[in-house]
Amino acid sequence: MVGENKLRKGTFILIFLLPSLAGLIMFKLLPMLVSLAISFTDWDMISPLSSLNAGNFIGFKNFIKVFTDENSVNALLNTFKFIIGYLPLILCLSIFFAVQLNKEIKGIKIFRSFFFIPVITSWVAVSIVWRWLLNGQSGIINYLLSLIGIQGPTWLSDFFWAMPAIIMVTVWKDLGFVTIILLSGLQNISEEYYEAAEIDGASAFRKLINITIPLLTPTLFFVLIISLINAFQLFDQVLILTNGGPAGATSTMVEQIYRNAFRGNNMGFAAAQSWVLFFIILIATVFQSKMQGRWVTYDSK
Repeated sequence: MVGENKLRKGTFILIFLLPSLAGLIMFKLLPMLVSLAISFTDWDMISPLSSLNAGNFIGFKNFIKVFTDENSVNALLNTFKFIIGYLPLILCLSIFFAVQLNKEIKGIKIFRSFFFIPVITSWVAVSIVWRWLLNGQSGIINYLLSLIGIQGPTWLSDFFWAMPAIIMVTVWKDLGFVTIILLSGLQNISEEYYEAAEIDGASAFRKLINITIPLLTPTLFFVLIISLINAFQLFDQVLILTNGGPAGATSTMVEQIYRNAFRGNNMGFAAAQSWVLFFIILIATVFQSKMQGRWVTYDSK
């Protein structure tokens, strides 16, 4: 009877999960397997893909090309440059603003709402506005810099400043999302810790370093993982603001995948780039998960 009940329960669970599993297999797993097969061919998207053998089988040539092709290597390096500039900036600023938004001030909920507006705004609208703001000739940012005697660069068309501009715009848009998550983490920290620290005469800075940040590390770990994955998938703002230029200064992995697949009709190479990017993200995520025990502090209370 026990075995029959377990079998019946498992059957009911499978029946209810079947629609979701079917969608997962059809729209996620199967396309991934097909893309893996395509990555070993030189399929050009023009020839009909009637079977997994479509296109000429070329082995690992596409994967080798990912690390030898000049544009592909440049895009990979640019992606890491973006991450190096983006992650520390978004984490530091989000911690600062989360602490400020956690204070009991009249109308603070309105400020929190305003802070989140860029997150829900589409990248197309945001990019168009920032393209105007960063205009080297008539942009507001260069105008404001000129008021203090600084001649601003031609941001989006300057080889050196194009990537910092992309980083600045991305941080501005993502800041509200990361800040709200950290704010929820701050609100889960017990006030007893701060009260005990005040009795011991701890300053605001000491409370931040010794209480807030250590107890916030589980939330920081989460936003670090999410922000890193999003950073690797940098695409929309690059395509709209710079189109990968100038001279490839802002070309990224996802932008190159899009360009090779849908503009160059080289789907095999684009699929190989996608899988390389997937494994890079996987390795980075697993590494962070393994390292969390060394710096993430969980409140045992």
